Amino acid sequence: MPLGVVPAGTGNGMAKSLLDAVGLSCTASNATLAIIRGQKQSLDVATISQGQNRFFSVLMLAWGLIADIDIESEKYRWMGSARIDYYAIQRIFRLRRYNGCIKFLAAPGYETFGEPADPKGETISEVKSSLVQHKAYCGPALQMKDFNRKIEGPFVSVWLHNVPWGGEDALAAPDAKFSDGYLDLVVIKDCPKLTLLSLMTELNKGSHVKSPHVLYFKVKAFVLEPGTQLDDGSKEGIIDVDGEVLARGKGTYKSNYKTLMTYDKLYIKVDQGLATVFSPSIIS
Repeated sequence: MPLGVVPAGTGNGMAKSLLDAVGLSCTASNATLAIIRGQKQSLDVATISQGQNRFFSVLMLAWGLIADIDIESEKYRWMGSARIDYYAIQRIFRLRRYNGCIKFLAAPGYETFGEPADPKGETISEVKSSLVQHKAYCGPALQMKDFNRKIEGPFVSVWLHNVPWGGEDALAAPDAKFSDGYLDLVVIKDCPKLTLLSLMTELNKGSHVKSPHVLYFKVKAFVLEPGTQLDDGSKEGIIDVDGEVLARGKGTYKSNYKTLMTYDKLYIKVDQGLATVFSPSIIS
């Protein structure tokens, strides 16, 4: 069943990506016309797994700086979209770095990123629910041998993207495609604060990925092992998926709220073209 996307939120990354690809502005009227015309486009879908839990993502996953800005700026929602810029400045000058590790299966041509990972001794839980197995799709199969590269923290930001735009003013992954079977990974391990502020101002052009402080490459599968804040081991972080909180660690904003998953290891793998969306035209 095709999905129609109309921009009505703060970020509108999916609508922006679809419309911008054919030179249209991100407006509700342009998005509605695209749905009426009925042209369709395949879209990759990422499956995020943790134990028996599955979550399907079509936009992005963020951990670190971007997730903190997106979620914690909710306290300033009365400011409208300006809350993102306002809180970004606060977070950059009071920068957090997070311990942790990421493992991945790099796309062809990106195998030199990171260092070799040893998957021995690790297992991935299979979904055992008969309801999920017989009545719903539970995502692609995962094997630890798939994750053959790794990058150790600490990290400023880890941002995994399925489409180019993370918001109407954030061209987060300029090389991302709608249905190429890969996710674009944007990693910042360390960066001077003023340089980081400059990078954030370049998000609307996508030129941040050219910085020597940014690692930018494509992956087929991904493991996130989130840890504590580098400067305060009693506090953890937030994992943000498609603009919503998937997991909160201890000491975070609204940490008493229940989330779908725990602040622990997550497995992500992508299905090429699993979903279908209405599009202004056919996009690769």
